[in-house]
Amino acid sequence: MNFLKVATACPKIKVADTEYNLKQIEKCIDDALEKQCKYILFPELSITAYTCGDLFLQDRLIDESYKALEELCKYLKGKDILIAVGSPLVFKDSIYNCAFIIFDGKILGIVPKSYIPNYSEFYEKRWFAEGFNIKNELVNLPFQSQIPFGVELMFSSGKFKFAFDICEDLWVPIPPSSQAALSGANIISNLSASNELVSKADYRKNLVISQSAKTMSAYLYSSAGVHESSTDVVFSGHMLITENGSLLKENTRFQRENDLLITIIDINKLINERVKNSSFHGNKLNYGIKFNEIEFKYKDLNIRKFDRYIDKHPFVPSNEKLVEQRCKEIFNIQKAGLAKRITHTGLNKAVVGISGGLDSTLALLVIIKTFDMLKLPRKNIITVTMPGFGTTDRTYNNAVSLCKQLNTSFREVNIVDACIQHFKDIGHDAKIHDVTYENVQARERTQILMDIANKEGGLVIGTGDLSELALGWATYNGDHMSMYGVNCSVPKTLVRYLVNYVAQYEVEKTISEVLIDILNTPVSPELLPKDSEGNIAQKTEDIVGPYELHDFFLYYFIRQGASPEKIKYLAGIAFAGDYSEDEIDKWLKKFMFRFFSQQFKRSALPDGPKVGTISLSPRGDWRMPSDASPNSFTYEF
Repeated sequence: MNFLKVATACPKIKVADTEYNLKQIEKCIDDALEKQCKYILFPELSITAYTCGDLFLQDRLIDESYKALEELCKYLKGKDILIAVGSPLVFKDSIYNCAFIIFDGKILGIVPKSYIPNYSEFYEKRWFAEGFNIKNELVNLPFQSQIPFGVELMFSSGKFKFAFDICEDLWVPIPPSSQAALSGANIISNLSASNELVSKADYRKNLVISQSAKTMSAYLYSSAGVHESSTDVVFSGHMLITENGSLLKENTRFQRENDLLITIIDINKLINERVKNSSFHGNKLNYGIKFNEIEFKYKDLNIRKFDRYIDKHPFVPSNEKLVEQRCKEIFNIQKAGLAKRITHTGLNKAVVGISGGLDSTLALLVIIKTFDMLKLPRKNIITVTMPGFGTTDRTYNNAVSLCKQLNTSFREVNIVDACIQHFKDIGHDAKIHDVTYENVQARERTQILMDIANKEGGLVIGTGDLSELALGWATYNGDHMSMYGVNCSVPKTLVRYLVNYVAQYEVEKTISEVLIDILNTPVSPELLPKDSEGNIAQKTEDIVGPYELHDFFLYYFIRQGASPEKIKYLAGIAFAGDYSEDEIDKWLKKFMFRFFSQQFKRSALPDGPKVGTISLSPRGDWRMPSDASPNSFTYEF
């Protein structure tokens, strides 16, 4: 599945003591190997230390650094791990600050630092030459000859393609890693020695995260530690691992012992992002340059302990601090879309069916917020509850209470008699509770809403959510249809989150109590008769499966283009202890079958705002033929 366990390291060092530094580097490598890492990044000039000053001009220090590199190569012989370590190199009468890339006892290549800072507290040009013009050179060291040397080197093992910045290289307008990414590099590393100033760590982190987003890569960063602190500068050993704009791991700075930061990189995810992004390809055509690709081969890429965090609810922010900010943003998007449709049509009334369920509740809250923003009276919101054969007292009472407490124009239209008449008209036995029995009710409700909208000069606002659209859990030309669908790109797990937010923070207690009871009501279309005790008999998740699983499947299938096998593997990690492997397998197969068989419904969707990263609108993100075969997406274990 192309996962790679990687590490950044900040070893204890002594300035100019290459023997001591080598021992600490080897300890870090041993630790990384024990944890099954396949790649480890060390800080800038970690063999010698960054703060050697004029000692870099001493032959002895250079010679000792070469001896340490030779010993490191011997130590790495037979070990299945790629190493990037910093050390100086003398080449054609100049000294270069370099990254030495080592695998299985051999230096695969040497990458020089392109840009040398010589301002503020930095005086590197006193010792080092800039390397941006070094290309396609070969270097001979006392223990290895003909080593590729240059800025345009990339190191690859299958889909894993490594490239390197060195400290200042990231801080320039066009970092070397930008060119490397356009050439195919997807794991980019920065060997750094960035000293600490007040607020510099936040700026540095934002820079690393931003570069990983722009290059659609994993960007690893390892900086010199506290034992480099000397004279007027202090270092903290800041380490970061990012992936396509997301921070995967960050260490606690100012550690005094060897420090290791480990996580797992998902290369297929990064490749999929690039494949989909036409601007990335355009940039490659305009600015791409050819890198010299040096190949090596890992012996074993199995990850026996998969310890990357997999969020079981990828649509919902896990950071509580983002709750209010994210909710306001989502509602603002929904409001802006609906407000545009209202002002464009000049129809200042909205018609919405309220069932007492989650989706129609969220739609109503969006309409309320939109009308308040446009300074339109809430009485222009026509809320309609349409009890039928399966409507329970609980959902009915919640629907009535909510509509009245929000000061809408409330109407009740019982659909039982109309449906019975329609059963007679089409020759259907009302005792047969099949799909016809259910869909007649859904279409009757939609007809009522549409006709009220015509009569009142308003817009029918759709309530269906993204999860239902993915599964095709809607009656074609029934609840499937509206004049504008405000929830069309909001998955069920996020619907719950938004309604709960309003209940907790934005309404008075009486309305909050209704919203909380709606949140606690089982999800159901209520199209089948109630049970003997008057409770909901038809529970959606018993039929199609848990929505939290389907939202997980949807995210990885659409957002990352993941295979069913990968989705099942990740779901097994995310939902360990919640669902068995057999349950995940069952519902994933159900998801794949329904997703393919129900595309024809998505091909005829009404307009609605894109809220998150996934939309199934046939005019937006998702263009799929209605008659595509699911055969290539079936699997067996």
